[in-house]
Amino acid sequence: MLKRSVQLAFALIGATLGYHFGPAFFELLRESPLQLGEVPAPHYIGALLGAVLLYVATIWLSSNVVRWIRWSEERLVKIPAVDILFGALGLILGLIVAFLIESSLSRLPLPGLSSVLPIIASALLGYLGFRVGYKKRDELMSIFTMGRQNKDKDKKKEAKDVDHKILDTSVIIDGRIADICRTGFLEGTLVIPSFVLEELQHIADSSDVLKRNRGRRGLDILNKIQKELKMEVLIYEGDFEEVNEVDSKLVKLAKVLSGKVVTNDFNLNKVCELQGVKVLNINDLANAVKPVVLPGEEINVQVIKDGKEHGQGVAYLDDGTMIVIEGGREFIGERIDVLVTSVLQTSAGRMIFAKPKLLEKAL
Repeated sequence: MLKRSVQLAFALIGATLGYHFGPAFFELLRESPLQLGEVPAPHYIGALLGAVLLYVATIWLSSNVVRWIRWSEERLVKIPAVDILFGALGLILGLIVAFLIESSLSRLPLPGLSSVLPIIASALLGYLGFRVGYKKRDELMSIFTMGRQNKDKDKKKEAKDVDHKILDTSVIIDGRIADICRTGFLEGTLVIPSFVLEELQHIADSSDVLKRNRGRRGLDILNKIQKELKMEVLIYEGDFEEVNEVDSKLVKLAKVLSGKVVTNDFNLNKVCELQGVKVLNINDLANAVKPVVLPGEEINVQVIKDGKEHGQGVAYLDDGTMIVIEGGREFIGERIDVLVTSVLQTSAGRMIFAKPKLLEKAL
């Protein structure tokens, strides 16, 4: 298609030349020894002959022109649009300056040079304008965007002054966030994104009974936070349509608002840490406020069930911490005193290992 267009352009050039110079050419042929008679409609016949002759003569040249056009296109595509834009602006300014001084140069008392100097000035100033615009693009962009940068800085400063806490779906359904807000340990503005509300609504409308109850519980928790607690709540209406995952949207929103994500999702916690987003994990808070139990301390517990290993019993503290009791299987259903032997802190929580005090006395 491109080659056809180039050939058509050469044909149009030939037709234009033949239209203008055809009559003079036919007049020369009539006065020549060939004694060519008068040609009817010399302009149109000249245009036709010129188009055919130049089309045939430039068949080999068309391929080279097409190759040069494609090479130029590839080079231009690789150049950033900003560079082309500022280079073109510099070229236009250079040509405008050349046009302004063209009349003065043409009036110089220099025979021959007065007609050449305007062309040289246009070429030189156009080139200089393009180079200056291309080289100084960064400085020019900073001038054009200075006002916008100041506005963006003001917006970022305002956003930083407000401490945003962005709630995810899991922490809303969990419900402990309402108790934490009630105690006053969580400050700032609670941000509830609209896409989190949509996810909660889908869960609440689920056909699965367990999911439906979890979704309704989450909506009840939000209603309680808005109406009963003295916390500023912001419903963020924006969305990131190019992102499908809710967790990824939360990370992007935290970056936009310079806020912190409040969650108890282990995977989301890790993703936020990798992307430099601050996280407030409810599970970490719960583990931090659990009573500190040291090896050698005595605890009175009720053995609930047997453990994974032979002879083990399992008990729980009031905060849900699991206690693995060596030799505690025979005391299932009883309350006994145990001595703590070791404490293991894992990402899932704290685990305590102990043995019955009766066995310690027997030894």
